[in-house]
Parts: sequence; C-alpha cells; structure tokens
Amino acid sequence: MAYDEKLAGRIRAQLEGKRDIAEKRMFGGIAFLLKGKMCCGVLNADLVARVGAEDYGKALMQRHARPMNFTGRPIRGFVYVGPGGTRTARDLRRWLDRCLLLWGKSGEVGRAGAARTSPPSASGSPRKKSFTAKDANPRRKKKTSPRRNQ
Repeated sequence: MAYDEKLAGRIRAQLEGKRDIAEKRMFGGIAFLLKGKMCCGVLNADLVARVGAEDYGKALMQRHARPMNFTGRPIRGFVYVGPGGTRTARDLRRWLDRCLLLWGKSGEVGRAGAARTSPPSASGSPRKKSFTAKDANPRRKKKTSPRRNQ
C-alpha cells in the first residue's frame, strides 16, 4: 500500500458533491484534481495539500505541516500534513477548505500553486503582452527570407 486508503476515503467523503473533482494515481499515491489541476492527495500516511504560494508560509506554521520535498527540493505551494494534522474530520476539513480556497481566490491555478492573476495597469485595464517568448531569447536567430537576384 503506497498510500493510506482510509485517509483517501475520508477525503472522498468530504469532496463528495463538489463539481469537477477527479482522482488520479500519481507519485506512488493518489491525487484529487479540481478542474484538471491537483488540489490535494495522499502519499503514504500524509495528506498532500496544495495551498498556493501566498498561503505557503502560513501553512508551514501549522502543526504537523512540513514542506513537500518529493524530489529532494521543497515544492513551493505544496505541504505534507502528517497524520496528526488530519486526525479528526474537522482537521481534515480545514486543510481541504484551504486547498479549495485556492481556486476560489483566482478561479484558475497555474504551476506550483501560484494563482494566475494579471495586475491591472495604471489606467485600470488589464495589462497587454508587450513581447512574445521568442523576443525574450536574444540568441535566437531571426528567420530571413532568401533574396532573389534582380
């Protein structure tokens, strides 16, 4: 058993009735996806909680929480919550609410839990992209069309 099936069942019960929730086996455990993006999961006996970059520091200050370092390097926006932090239904509900709140703040979540938001310009309208990714690479050779001899 690569993950705590009882904890996964408790999460299923708490998320029951929520729209756009799917389960997927990932990283030797199970992940619960919201709108195709990981919301939370279970690995071994730990809850994996996606709390976002903004709430990451606060989440780490909670008892039983520690950085998610699945690759040997902490992944900002994700925390592991030990079994003591999900012992009661109320404790688990708090963590799941925190994970679900991430989607409520921005409506869309990008990589590593950072909410995708575009700050408004001074005029109040959304910022427009002033360059493309191609322009950002100075080493990229520009394509030129062959000249015809005239």
